[in-house]
Amino acid sequence: QVQLVESGGGLVQAGGSLRLSCAASGRTVSRYYLGWFRQAPGREREFVAAKYGSGDATYYSDSVKGRFTISRDNAKNTVFLQMDSLKPEDTAVYYCVADLSRVAVTSARPGYWGQGTQVTVSS
Repeated sequence: QVQLVESGGGLVQAGGSLRLSCAASGRTVSRYYLGWFRQAPGREREFVAAKYGSGDATYYSDSVKGRFTISRDNAKNTVFLQMDSLKPEDTAVYYCVADLSRVAVTSARPGYWGQGTQVTVSS
């Protein structure tokens, strides 16, 4: 079992930055991919970014590549999403996710979800 708690959402103007955090708890968090999905009003949930517990491999959707950066503090079981150059179309509820499978965490439904945090980007 993995529990995920997000924080750091809010309102920001276009071009600004926000940093999301997700605290993960569980016995073997380091073995999981941790990542982020988002869901805008009226749209399907979409993958944003993910990172495994060890190594440098990171994964991003094309829509955020070059603007968002995912990182992990394995000692604290925390994953971060630094969001720069935000656009109004980034407005969504952002969910922290976890799964043992890279395929699941990047393209299918991850097994574990946080409660979500709202990010609103004004134009």
